[in-house]
Amino acid sequence: MRHAVLLAGGRGTRLRPYTTSLPKPLVPLGEQSVVEIVLRQLARHGFERATLAIGHLGHLIEAVVGDGSQWGISVDYVTEDEPLGTIGPVVANLDRFPDHFLVMNGDLLTDLDYGAVLERHMERQPALTIATYRRQVPIEFGVLETEDDRVVAFREKPTLDYTVSMGVNGISRSTLEAFAPGQPLGFDGLVLHLLEAGARIDAYPFAGYWLDIGRPEDYDQANADYPRLRQVLLGQ
Repeated sequence: MRHAVLLAGGRGTRLRPYTTSLPKPLVPLGEQSVVEIVLRQLARHGFERATLAIGHLGHLIEAVVGDGSQWGISVDYVTEDEPLGTIGPVVANLDRFPDHFLVMNGDLLTDLDYGAVLERHMERQPALTIATYRRQVPIEFGVLETEDDRVVAFREKPTLDYTVSMGVNGISRSTLEAFAPGQPLGFDGLVLHLLEAGARIDAYPFAGYWLDIGRPEDYDQANADYPRLRQVLLGQ
């Protein structure tokens, strides 16, 4: 069974004022919410079940999403009584998940094939598979390199090229069994722990469309892009 865990418990403070009365996964795009788009994509990519980890205004998410049957996917919920970070809620409910599953943010807009990420993880079975994206960041200043108060190099307004996490990850129960349930654990803490332990972490490079709706300008961009991308995102 293909199973995904959607992290939907954050307060979305960077997206205010949109998230003052709505949880971030429920902000609308076109005629539907972000989380509805994600659930429809998961169903189209062969996922039979999704668990939503909810917290802030989670009752609104549950009221809108229900059991997921309208999108052809079975939805259940875990609720955070106290903030446990991004991975903490997964560890606390590990017995509810299969041997290999997807953990992802519930507020993404992308045409990534979620099923392909999980299949790659199951085939290679690293400790963690991270979907990655190349992001270019322009620097608006002249950048100096110095040694002992001497300038030894100069670059005028360079563009830095980074590989970033998309917020979509294939993971195995065995990877998380070493962590104590009920303790806070962020994705950064998980990755650092695995690196220090010498565990294998695979990247799943992706070059299609990806937008993390974290700030008002990101949400504005999503609304501008959605009419053009609707058919690509939803396959209709």
